[in-house]
Amino acid sequence: MLAGMLLACCPGALALNPALDISQYAHTSWKIREGFAKGDILAIAQTPDGYLWLGTEFGLLRFDGIRAVPWHPPPDQHLPPGRITGLLATRDGTLWIGADKGLASWKSGKLTQYPELAGQFVRTLLQDQEGTVWAGAIGYPTGRICAIQNGSVHCYGEDGSLGQGLGVVGLYEDRKGNLWAGVKDGLWRWKPGPSTFYSIPHNGDSIRAFAEDDNGALLISTSTRIQRLIDGKIEVYPLPGARRRFRAESILRDRDGGLWIGTSTRGLVHRHQGRTDMFAQSDSLSGDFVEVIFEDREGNIWAPTNKGLDHFRDFAVTTFSMKQGLSDDDVRSVLAGSDGSVWLSTGDGLNRWNNGQITIPRTGSTKQDGKLNGESPGSFSRSSRANLGFHSSRVRLSRE
Repeated sequence: MLAGMLLACCPGALALNPALDISQYAHTSWKIREGFAKGDILAIAQTPDGYLWLGTEFGLLRFDGIRAVPWHPPPDQHLPPGRITGLLATRDGTLWIGADKGLASWKSGKLTQYPELAGQFVRTLLQDQEGTVWAGAIGYPTGRICAIQNGSVHCYGEDGSLGQGLGVVGLYEDRKGNLWAGVKDGLWRWKPGPSTFYSIPHNGDSIRAFAEDDNGALLISTSTRIQRLIDGKIEVYPLPGARRRFRAESILRDRDGGLWIGTSTRGLVHRHQGRTDMFAQSDSLSGDFVEVIFEDREGNIWAPTNKGLDHFRDFAVTTFSMKQGLSDDDVRSVLAGSDGSVWLSTGDGLNRWNNGQITIPRTGSTKQDGKLNGESPGSFSRSSRANLGFHSSRVRLSRE
């Protein structure tokens, strides 16, 4: 038997169970080499009708969960030239489409172009709490940040006031309503004004991804690690269990507090309930370069990579293996304890599952934790006094 299988109660709200590692979720991948799409998937959004929209190197796809179909506007309307690099579905149902050379929006059968961003590389789009749409753009000689509301467009930074580099590659609004913009060597707190710049020297690249930690401190991606801003100072954000440094391409805090990090070389990093686990191409992820991470309306996680698209959702049955702490994947018998815990007899000893955690208890009869006289228990029994019995070929141990 490859792993112990335990029934897991479904959470009351639609979302992923935050107690689980990535490998314990149901996982589906669609791969570019198998014909799912042409080229890398660079952006993702979901419109109110439930469709997912995928921005790729060769255009825009509409995905219904089974098939991804190329989407084109009516013959007399045109998308901006180049790759589709940014997507946003706003609360009124509008789909905003950022490209290598401009920005457009699609609503009620009409595609609208924005001349203020013509020729600009629009990678990041955001709708703030007040309903304003913000577009971060890269251009030569300067990029810009633009606010769009009720058809009116106001852009800033054309004069080079955003600082070094060619523009804005990351946007984020925190829970307090602060708008953050990532640029080369630092980040701007853009609103509420006056805007303030926080320098991150020697970063080597632009700040492109943001989230918040459990205490509300701002998390930012730099070229080699995740850092956080506390009281105006930048410090390293510790990720126990992430064995090597990585570059974060995207960060997402899901609705249950799990932190998802898409990296450029190591797939997904997942921080949840004090634990960190990783999921890469060697674990069946479609690719190790995760372009963006997206949470849909049902709380499922989508991760476009350089080689396809990956989807994670809750199983009705949760799998536990050595990755979650079992002493061995060979589980021989299972018994529920009266306290709500579950006891498992494995090929390498006794294990106990309780509140999502697996421990290896001491039996008191050997120096080897979880074993009885050097042997693994083969089965369980419960006496009339509700004492738990552990059986091996030689020993039956009854616990009062």
